[in-house]
Amino acid sequence: MSNPQAFAEVQRVMTGYFDGLYHADTKALAEVFHPDARYVNMIEGDYMHKSLSEYFEMVDRRIPPASKGEPRQDRIHSVEFGGSQMAFVKASMTMMNREYLDFLTLTKDQHGWRIMTKIFTYIAKPEAS
Repeated sequence: MSNPQAFAEVQRVMTGYFDGLYHADTKALAEVFHPDARYVNMIEGDYMHKSLSEYFEMVDRRIPPASKGEPRQDRIHSVEFGGSQMAFVKASMTMMNREYLDFLTLTKDQHGWRIMTKIFTYIAKPEAS
């Protein structure tokens, strides 16, 4: 599917996603996640499968990386559409001394594009000396 408007809409969702995570802002994240979204951490020994409300409770307990002046690196590696109502985004973000790799599925309904699943992994970055 080659639809520049859909691609731009997904990019806006991703900007809100990256901003929300960097600022630990669940109100902003609620704008980009579907209410039925699932959060899955695929780290060996640290597996988590949570509802959106459970995930937001974790985010609300974080000290926002922005408040500590942490450098921010985020990137959309690819966007793949499966028709007009489904997309897959591979993205990465560096924060909280971790390099995250996210596989996000997005769906489009009467409310627009929103993240339905977040499956991710991360590697810890060595502490700067």
